[in-house]
Amino acid sequence: MTTTEKEVVKSEEVITSPAGNAPVAENRGRTMRGRAPRSGNRERAPRERGEFDQVTIDARRVARVMAGGRRFNFSLVVVIGDKKGRVGVGLGKGVDTALAIDKAVRDAKKHLITVARTKSGSIPHQVMAKYASSTVEIIPSKGRGLVAGSAVRTVLDSAGIKDVITKIHTRSKNKLTIARATVEALKKL
Repeated sequence: MTTTEKEVVKSEEVITSPAGNAPVAENRGRTMRGRAPRSGNRERAPRERGEFDQVTIDARRVARVMAGGRRFNFSLVVVIGDKKGRVGVGLGKGVDTALAIDKAVRDAKKHLITVARTKSGSIPHQVMAKYASSTVEIIPSKGRGLVAGSAVRTVLDSAGIKDVITKIHTRSKNKLTIARATVEALKKL
């Protein structure tokens, strides 16, 4: 036998398991019966970023009682915006959060508005709006930055508005109605 034949015989030897009863393949995990391994040989294309940034401002798990027990659904409020004057608020409900987010983003794109802004990124004049139980007031204030809280800050930031002061004139903590009241105020511009 030549050295190459010895190498071939050596590589084809069967190694037995520690129990000594079953043969174990020497190169297990490296190939699958002659095929190349699945991972590593192809790369996934980078996911393209959409034109809108999305922020989830409220997520609730809602339960309903059925004969077999409780069934859970998810309700999410999403704000989308391009920071260049376009913003939208959407509500999505689904069996899991990913489905609810997709529905909320679709709903927000349907209700997209364009906001009138000044050259400095502020608003032209003071506005006040009411939606359901929430009332929101937005006042321009040069050089102060974005002074806002709750869902108002998220909506104004997504729209790209700065140098404003806001006031929420309500006791309600419902982020959906506060966000929609903010959008109603921005529509008045």
